[in-house]
Amino acid sequence: MSKREREFFPVADVEFTVCQGDDPKITERVLSADPATGVATRILRYAPGADSTPMGVQRHDFWEEVYILEGSFTDLTLGETFSAGMYACRPPGMPHGPWRSEEGVTTFEVRYPAA
Repeated sequence: MSKREREFFPVADVEFTVCQGDDPKITERVLSADPATGVATRILRYAPGADSTPMGVQRHDFWEEVYILEGSFTDLTLGETFSAGMYACRPPGMPHGPWRSEEGVTTFEVRYPAA
């Protein structure tokens, strides 16, 4: 299976859902996905005060590119805060997080296969 073909559509038509980990303060709007591979394009949102510490450090078997649209969050392992206008490109296996956001943050993310 691959991502579904879609022409331009209002992103607001896609509802936010709670992310893996079941923290209602951490939600995603999946714009396109391939359930078989985990490849996806999404908007990730941390509400003010959200903290992904219970999920620990994350590592993926896919590439992940992240652009911060608004707000900021802190990588608790690195002790660094990243804010709107910043970008990350993470190769498969790169550790990141856990994250905390005092003010809230919204990111645009694209995930794609390693090979």
